[in-house]
Amino acid sequence: MTPYSIPSALSIVILSSLLLTIFSCAPRYKGPITDHFDGKKFFNPGMPERSSGGVLKWLLHRDKGPWPEQPDAFIGARPATRIEGDSLVLTFVNHSTFLIQTAGLNILTDPVWSERVGPTSWLGIKRKRPPGLRLDELPPIDVVLLSHNHYDHLDLPTIKKLVKAFDPLFVTPLGVSYLPKLVDGRTTRELDWDDTLRINDKLSLSCTQAQHFSNRGIGDREETLWCGYLLHTSFGTTYFCGDSGYGPHFKKIAEQARQSATGPIKLALLPIGSYRPEWFMAPVHVSPAGAVQAFLDLNQPQSVGIHFGTFQQGDDGLFEPADDLRKALQASKISEDKFLVPKEGHPMVFK
Repeated sequence: MTPYSIPSALSIVILSSLLLTIFSCAPRYKGPITDHFDGKKFFNPGMPERSSGGVLKWLLHRDKGPWPEQPDAFIGARPATRIEGDSLVLTFVNHSTFLIQTAGLNILTDPVWSERVGPTSWLGIKRKRPPGLRLDELPPIDVVLLSHNHYDHLDLPTIKKLVKAFDPLFVTPLGVSYLPKLVDGRTTRELDWDDTLRINDKLSLSCTQAQHFSNRGIGDREETLWCGYLLHTSFGTTYFCGDSGYGPHFKKIAEQARQSATGPIKLALLPIGSYRPEWFMAPVHVSPAGAVQAFLDLNQPQSVGIHFGTFQQGDDGLFEPADDLRKALQASKISEDKFLVPKEGHPMVFK
């Protein structure tokens, strides 16, 4: 058998992949013990730890829904440079990436423009649709909100391009700011749940609890925090959930917003995808039905779905999140206009 035979080449690929996932591990966060940090790892209060056996069971019995090719992919026009005043313009890029424009500021959430999300450009999940906006046509980006360190939410090649083009402020949960710094991101701030950060006289942020987990390699699970954000601007309060399973924290976040200077949540960005099989995904990925319950817990703000339609991660098919959301809204007698499924590249104006 030659040195370049298929088995040996495959072994090299497997070994390389293993080494990459090991060396991609996050450095361990060091800080005081809290109600969600035991001194070594973060955890979800009140939620039992998931077993590795569940992962194996899912991988051995996957039943993937269909993801047909999408010939109608749409690339939006160049956004306005700034949106002044009290209105908010929201443009869905893909997955959990949104451009939020309000009060003269441009904010990105969990930006991902890479073809694949993973430790390298060839190891990871391949996107099924192109981004709804071109990265080189973005307006000047002031703030980037990162919810956690998973590759589909924190994409270093994209971060590197944003640093080079705009050098924005990166706001992260505890232990995650080292990643933007790896690609020369000079301005970073780390927040814990319930922390607040005043960016300037136009924007303040509150870090919110989420029910999820973190890791970038094999041995760093739960060593950095995960979160969502409340954005306080003249528009009102906007909530970006990040990744989360359903839990009592949504009612807590509603109260957190109600007590803020900008009042109850006016606009919520809530995940609706990567939820099948529910027996495995439910603790960390809310289903469309769970998202509707979260919408109710948040006191029924105008809501927009996120975390769907780009990367085939769970077993739900391409159209299932939107279909199941529609059914859940109908079952609860809620107008579909109250919980929108966005289209990539199409700006939505809220006042």
